[in-house]
Amino acid sequence: MNAPIRRLSFIVAALFASLLIATTWIQFVQAKDLQDRPNNRRTLLASYARERGAILVGGSPVARSVPSKDQLKWLRTYPSARLYSQVTGYYSFTYGAGGGLEGSEDSLLSGQSDKLFYRRIVDMVTGKVPSGASLELTIDPRAQKAADEALGDQRGAVVALDPSTGAILAMVSHPQYDPSPLASHDLKSVASAWQQVNNAPGNPAVNRTINGDLYPPGSTFKLVTAAAALSSGQYTEDSEIPGPATLKLPDTTNAKLPNDDRLPCGPGGTSTLLVALQRSCNTSFGGLGIKLGADALRAQAAKFGFGDQLSVPMRVTPSTVPEQMNRPQTAQAAIGQYDVRVTPLQMAMVSAAIANKGVVMRPYLVKDVRSADLDVIEETSPEQLSQAVSPDVAARLTRMMEAVVQNGTATAAQIPGVSVAGKTGTAEHGSAADGTPLPPHAWFTAFAPADNPRIAVAVVVEDGGRAGNEAFGGKVAAPIARQVIESVVNR
Repeated sequence: MNAPIRRLSFIVAALFASLLIATTWIQFVQAKDLQDRPNNRRTLLASYARERGAILVGGSPVARSVPSKDQLKWLRTYPSARLYSQVTGYYSFTYGAGGGLEGSEDSLLSGQSDKLFYRRIVDMVTGKVPSGASLELTIDPRAQKAADEALGDQRGAVVALDPSTGAILAMVSHPQYDPSPLASHDLKSVASAWQQVNNAPGNPAVNRTINGDLYPPGSTFKLVTAAAALSSGQYTEDSEIPGPATLKLPDTTNAKLPNDDRLPCGPGGTSTLLVALQRSCNTSFGGLGIKLGADALRAQAAKFGFGDQLSVPMRVTPSTVPEQMNRPQTAQAAIGQYDVRVTPLQMAMVSAAIANKGVVMRPYLVKDVRSADLDVIEETSPEQLSQAVSPDVAARLTRMMEAVVQNGTATAAQIPGVSVAGKTGTAEHGSAADGTPLPPHAWFTAFAPADNPRIAVAVVVEDGGRAGNEAFGGKVAAPIARQVIESVVNR
């Protein structure tokens, strides 16, 4: 063989080897990644050729697929669309699956999950057309409706949990949107609907219960500070602590932290820890935070779930307490200000843990996964996340929270015949461009009945809702929580 032919043979052999390696790489390494890409039109067309699984609440679908007569064989529909928009999310030929369970559980709903492998084999053998799995949720439809109606046209969020299991009973975020137009097969109207959702005031695509920019928790965080104090062994609910009208912050020239009413927390500027929580005294808890220290606050918050990477199965943005805080910042953090940031789910977890003898349960939204014939394929088992406080500390906190509702800042949450344990919050969160303080966020978190908890709830109403600058947690958020609690306990 002469030299040119030999070199050409080497080149041809190298090309064949490259082709073999590339084909092998695509078929066996990149295949799943390519198949899962949202812009893979072949996969999309294949997914519309089989029935997508339903999302069920109380046995009724809040998302389901119905036969279609156009090129795509199935059309996704959303009964009670706005009420569950943050829970279901959307399923769109143009924009894929997202915004809720449609995105986070797409592989199950579409039937592509490895968990359904054996069922796909059975379907193939029997000649049955494969379909996606259905999801039965933990949502209590009456609690969901009560939360939605109570929040009304105000921007904010409501989330409720079963304290003993972590099951999510209500998940409402306002503003909402209608995912049905996004599922249309008319691609022009889909594009228009997408623009409307993304340009709508308040960004309705954000699920405020678990995501978004997070909120300062205001005085609801005093539950964490009180838990740290009681857990230290140096305090009981009857311990006398300073509560002057104004607390001069250490290491500053003249910075002060006042009580909301500008009055001392008790006679002589002192009160018990119980009364300080009952009246939500900033100076008492600011001073308590300085004494406990930033490390103790962070450690206690972590035990309640701050910083944890959670999914329900939608990803939950972790709540945070700043890593570095000096003493004035620690005083502010102890009352839920400075840079403490939370989700409403996190504050519901705090109340739920206190209700559950100090045990934090992992929150979850999917009760079970079902086949097309509604056989249960997989069932979620409640799982302990952490032990936030001892049962004794939880009992003390419960008594203190009951006092808040009975004679403190949350009397609007009272329910005749039901003992409610709660804590209010009114969170400052910056100023407008002209320097005018923005209306505060109104907070309330609670559980009930206090002696046999069945529900824990957290409510936040952004910018004071309809009350604006006159908003307080006890005035704006507590009545909303009361209606949600009533929907569960008054049956």
